[in-house]
Amino acid sequence: MSVVENNKIYRILAVDDTRDNLILVQAILESEGYEIDLASDGIRALQQIEQSPPDLILLDVMMPGIDGYEVTRRIRKNPAISYIPILLITAFHQSSVVEGLDAGADDFIRKPFDTDELLARVRSLLRLKHSLDEQQKMARQREDFVSRLTHDLRTPLVASDRMLNLFEMETFCKISPEMKEAIAVMIRSNQNLMEMVNTLLEVYRFEAGKKTLNWEECDLCEISQEVVSELSPLTNEKGLTLEIDTRELDPLSQNAGIIMGDRLELRRVLNNLIANAIKFTDTGGITIRIYETSPHPDSVIIEVQDTGYGIAPEDQATIFERFRQGRNKRSGSGLGLHLSHRIVEGHAGTMQVVSEPGKGSLFTVQLPKNT
Repeated sequence: MSVVENNKIYRILAVDDTRDNLILVQAILESEGYEIDLASDGIRALQQIEQSPPDLILLDVMMPGIDGYEVTRRIRKNPAISYIPILLITAFHQSSVVEGLDAGADDFIRKPFDTDELLARVRSLLRLKHSLDEQQKMARQREDFVSRLTHDLRTPLVASDRMLNLFEMETFCKISPEMKEAIAVMIRSNQNLMEMVNTLLEVYRFEAGKKTLNWEECDLCEISQEVVSELSPLTNEKGLTLEIDTRELDPLSQNAGIIMGDRLELRRVLNNLIANAIKFTDTGGITIRIYETSPHPDSVIIEVQDTGYGIAPEDQATIFERFRQGRNKRSGSGLGLHLSHRIVEGHAGTMQVVSEPGKGSLFTVQLPKNT
């Protein structure tokens, strides 16, 4: 990979407190067509990197103020700075190399360095930078494509849903019972597809960093009751029990079960967990337990326990991954639990599962009361 082949002039930041060293590095790299910025200490280097990130950093280890190790650590710990390869320049023994690599550097070269070796290491790290940049570009394009696709799919689905409902209500003409039944099946299928599209859109909003949570006081007992009321017809149809257990909440506390969060998104999590429990349970029932951590109630814990099929041990480790479907024939797209997990993480909470095949599953969500 060369500068010409990629149709790009790579910009390199050289950092060294010795001016002669900077001039030497500048002469070598500019003769190869690279654009060179210079910094005489770590503080100036960090400022330049934040203002105008280079494609590669050549960093001397021993400098006054903060040394090359500390500069490397600060770069790697700063979430606002995208990945930049760092080549450490050191005159010291192996232990300094180990410290530098542990700090986050990508490669090193010892003084006095050979010109050809320096250029080879620079080219190698720029190939790495180019490869990672291309991967990120492709990922962004893929996410943008899926986001646009799912958004555009909603329009015909909404129109189809409205038209099917008009047919079912016999708005245009009388229809036979058999036709009504067929239309009802079409409506359910259309709604399932709509739900899948909406879930996919929400997943990509989270992953693209475009999801904004609307913070307000949320009563988790109240939200759970709403979801249970909506889903109880499904449990009645299957002959299952569905109950909420809040006995461990302090009845005298006005803030029991209340957290700061996005009510709509938390409702989505509860709906997903309870609906899944119903889907995979044929006998017995589902219990939702809500309680607070003790002795200091700084978190609210929600448990959704069922007596269903359970989850195989090998699936439990990956169940929250995107598009990770279970082995059960009733498993869906694999997006619902992934989205729920992302929502809980967005509330600085945790979600875990414990399950045994044939004995049911227990999903536990822990949410801080104040985030």
